[in-house]
Amino acid sequence: MTIEPTVATDEGATPRPPVSHAHDLRVVEVVAETADAMSIVFDVPESATAAFRYLPGQFLTIDIPTDRAGGAARSYSLSSSPHFETDLVITVKRTVGGYASNWLCDNIRPGSTLRVLTPAGRFTPPSLDDDVLLIGAGSGITPLMSIAKSVLIGGTGTVYLLYANRDRASTIFGRELTAMAAEFPTRFAVEHWFADERGLPTVDGLAAAVAPFASYDAFLCGPAPFMAAASSALTRVDVPPSHIHVEKYRSLDGNPFAGAVIVPTADGETSAHATVAIDGQLVELEWPRQTKLLDLLLANGYDAPYSCREGECSSCACTVRRGEVRMLRNETLVDADLRAGLTLACQAVPISDEVDIAFDQ
Repeated sequence: MTIEPTVATDEGATPRPPVSHAHDLRVVEVVAETADAMSIVFDVPESATAAFRYLPGQFLTIDIPTDRAGGAARSYSLSSSPHFETDLVITVKRTVGGYASNWLCDNIRPGSTLRVLTPAGRFTPPSLDDDVLLIGAGSGITPLMSIAKSVLIGGTGTVYLLYANRDRASTIFGRELTAMAAEFPTRFAVEHWFADERGLPTVDGLAAAVAPFASYDAFLCGPAPFMAAASSALTRVDVPPSHIHVEKYRSLDGNPFAGAVIVPTADGETSAHATVAIDGQLVELEWPRQTKLLDLLLANGYDAPYSCREGECSSCACTVRRGEVRMLRNETLVDADLRAGLTLACQAVPISDEVDIAFDQ
């Protein structure tokens, strides 16, 4: 059940309204990239400009119109660069049996409006001045394109892109990549791998291609079998795990556009006490034992970051500084993250009576 927040930071203070990251954005242009892929260009109203600032490699979550129970939300990476493009651009490729991608490709036109969550994601380079190795296949080029353009225009790093497709005709951004190589001949190189000419990418072949760039930060995005082969290739050429960044596309089971849900404290059960550092302030809230931290914050009017709300994207990651929580689901944080105290607000429920958490570090 969804209930009104009952806890305020200051005694007697007026409860803050619940927070939502959803906005209605108008489509201003649709660009055919290949026979089965298109880019959707959004206009961001001036009132939402701050909310839609983003980093290269991040994504938008789209509310796809449907009669299905629970809705149909999907995340699509931004292919635009925040360093020289004013509009937001996502690129969508049809997938066989994929409801969302086919609906978008069949129905979206200039003037259409879509419900969109603000940008999220951690698939971002730590510095635009570092050299980067980008490895992608198919529509996995989308976040890599944002990163490449940002490094070349907003930084000083060198970019090597290895891009696999079934054939030349299916290459998204083919002409743009050729133009980038001509404009930045000493800083950008692209190697195309066409399956109809070279066969499917293999660990041996990928390892040979990326070996000269083993000192670079590596960013991988594409279908699961390709990602597995690319990851093995990077391990073979001794790229440290800390230098390998992976973006995985998954369908969402739930509806991240739904309102926050507060599960009332059961009879005989006491709430935990949460102290949360967020947006430069220290917030104290009573935390019902079965309520997720993200829902608690949103319901009480605090603008916590989030996107999938399913424990898969890590947009809501925060640090447990004291106390203990349990995650109901975790598909993204690795052992090193957990040892550092990271947790996912969208999946965290309290175990200890006192919990101190920070979003600001």
